[in-house]
Amino acid sequence: MKTLLLACWILIFTSTSLNAAEVRVAVASNFAVPIKQLAKKFELSSEHKVRLSIGSSGKFFAQIQHAAPYDLFLSADREKPQALINLGLAVNGSQFTYAQGRLVLWSRTTSLVDPQGNVLLRGNYRNLALANPKLAPYGAAAVEVLTRLKLFEKVNPKLIRGENIAQAFQYVATGNAEIGFISYSQLKQLDSKEMGSYWLVPESLHSPIRQDLVLLERAKENPAAAAFIEFLKSEGAQKQIRQFGYKLSSSS
Repeated sequence: MKTLLLACWILIFTSTSLNAAEVRVAVASNFAVPIKQLAKKFELSSEHKVRLSIGSSGKFFAQIQHAAPYDLFLSADREKPQALINLGLAVNGSQFTYAQGRLVLWSRTTSLVDPQGNVLLRGNYRNLALANPKLAPYGAAAVEVLTRLKLFEKVNPKLIRGENIAQAFQYVATGNAEIGFISYSQLKQLDSKEMGSYWLVPESLHSPIRQDLVLLERAKENPAAAAFIEFLKSEGAQKQIRQFGYKLSSSS
């Protein structure tokens, strides 16, 4: 009887293990906190595991072209996932917008940034942080804002470029830059005492920051990757993404 019971437990454990899989996800740094929470929730509701890599979209794009072992790519833009499809490195039809970001000009100093962003015109700051526009879509959006306001040449000597939006945030948080362009989701994660002052940049001043994910070709048969995509599309996950300060593609 004991032998039969042990055999049953081994069979159950083995079948569960056979169904379980791992998905490796490359994620744009602005989405670091939401994806960590979402991944934990996904793991609790399934047998699969999620392994996260956080960084700049541009670096991940380059790594994927050189056969980096990722299964899903959550970019901070639409262009890079589409380019991977065009290159035959991602599955056609798998691309969708998981979030739409908002850009914020932020300072730790309570009265420095006014709600209209006129601090950029006044220029009463030494340094302005932003993510590297060649690598990070939020940095590209910040440059677009400065260009449309005809301020880029004026502020260019004051710019400090972080590798990604997380580093741009750190420059302001540590006082290495008095002001900086960050994502609204980063600001939403701060305590009210840490919020300082900010300007929520009008979306009319830059192209929409539509953040797309794509399934990479190497993972088209990976059940964990397929399950995680469906999880991110679920109503519960989408509601949680909204709570972090993102818009959804169907929201206004």
